[in-house]
Order: sequence, then C-alpha cells, then structure tokens
Amino acid sequence: QLQLVESGGGLVQPGGSLKLSCQASGSNLERLTMAWFRQVPGKEREEVSCINRNNTTKYADSVKGRFTISRDNAKTTVFLQMSSLKPEDTAVYYCAADIVLPCNLIRPVNYDGLDYWGKGTLVTVSS
Repeated sequence: QLQLVESGGGLVQPGGSLKLSCQASGSNLERLTMAWFRQVPGKEREEVSCINRNNTTKYADSVKGRFTISRDNAKTTVFLQMSSLKPEDTAVYYCAADIVLPCNLIRPVNYDGLDYWGKGTLVTVSS
C-alpha cells in the first residue's frame, strides 16, 4: 500500500521560496501520475500542478512561471519548488498519486477518486 508524506511547508514572506517534498513509501513512483493540490479552509480544493510518468507537466494558471514540479523516481519523491510566493498561495498543500489517470484527465469531479493522498503540509505566506 502506497503512503505519501508531504514536508517542507512553513512560514515564508511574500516573494520568498519554499520547496515541498512528497515522499512515497510502499511502491515505486515510476508508474504513477503525481499531483499537488492545495486547499484553504472554506474553499474548494485546487489542483496546483501535475506530472505524468513521462515527466510532462501541467500547472494551474495561478502558479505558472512561479512553481515547478519534478520527480525523482530513484528517491521515490516528488517536489514542488515554489518561488515568488504570494499571500494567496497560503493553503494546505497535498500530494496525490494515481495509477491510471494522466494529468490531462484529472478533473475536479475525480479528485476524490485519485488512488492515494497525503495528509498535507501547511504553507503560510505572510509578512
């Protein structure tokens, strides 16, 4: 059974950077689509970025040019490098994985159906 554990969250000033990590245990990442989501209490969950098995990527418009997703299959880790952070990036960030769906087929309607989820890490952007 795959388990995902996020880390790297914290408090950062506007304009700063953070790098989130999603460590997988129990399975190899090579066959999985991996994605990062975020959620603010009282708001809908938002897909931030996604990376396919072939390393093609997808980004939400709100983070394009500022965030970079990458994967290290040997270390069974997926990363989210976040730069030029804004207060509106404040949220709990979650890592998710799916065996079947590629990034272009991940939609809000099937978020809950993704195979694996981590418990999240809090990112707070504030001065």
